[in-house]
Amino acid sequence: MKVIVTGAKGQLGMDVVHLLEHKGYKVYGYGREELDITNFDQVKQVISEVKPDVVIHAAAYTKVDLAESERDQAFLVNAYGTRNVAVASETVGAKLVYISTDYVFDGTAKKPYNEFAPTSPLNVYGKSKLAGEQFVRDLHSKFFIVRTSWVYGKHGNNFVRTMLKLAQERDELMVVHDQVGCPTYTVDLAQCIFDLIQTEKYGIYHVSNSGHCSWYEFAKAIFEEAGIEMKVNPCTTQDFQRPAPRPMYSVFEHMALRLNGFHRMRNWREALKEFIHTN
Repeated sequence: MKVIVTGAKGQLGMDVVHLLEHKGYKVYGYGREELDITNFDQVKQVISEVKPDVVIHAAAYTKVDLAESERDQAFLVNAYGTRNVAVASETVGAKLVYISTDYVFDGTAKKPYNEFAPTSPLNVYGKSKLAGEQFVRDLHSKFFIVRTSWVYGKHGNNFVRTMLKLAQERDELMVVHDQVGCPTYTVDLAQCIFDLIQTEKYGIYHVSNSGHCSWYEFAKAIFEEAGIEMKVNPCTTQDFQRPAPRPMYSVFEHMALRLNGFHRMRNWREALKEFIHTN
């Protein structure tokens, strides 16, 4: 089995490449330097030469706040870059996995979002990722759209690593308590992607660890698991203004995983514990 991974140097991409190589796949991992997804001719050439069985498209413009002022760049990468990957993957008959986000929702729901809930992104990043989803649905016939949220792992910058770093510099922190979502450990996300590509059960999937928490509760859990004494104070989104609005509630229901017979994702706290104690 030959698999192309875009965004192979990102925090999810690195774990996906590692897992697939461990499982004996021939993996072609491309970072931005090796493959510019916004260059249609280059994408087409690379994918047609490799002729992969699967393309895992994890490359993205992910600077949520900066996207508000770099709208064109966000759409160029997340929408048209994804179109390029979708068209080239379809041409060679490869299955396509597109990594999307909880930010396709506006966060006004009162119960967890399933895969059929209407989308309504609040910010440019969410809108550009949703545009990418639309291109995948329009231009590809064998796709998995994997929406995920609050991702952290060993590689790259993320909330968990930021908290652990701040713990070395401060003895008190303010963290928002009125945004609620689902943390996702990249190792678990990569394993779920691996399980999906073994099948032809195409469609949209919500993939995060089970359960949910606020950023404040997440921060407290990080320090508890790491055995760090830290005073964490709750604050509101209003207290911590940022350029891009965030959904206040983006909890996932894993309906597609459940109905299609995939493994239940473990609880976020259990995954966090493993991450803290193995890295």
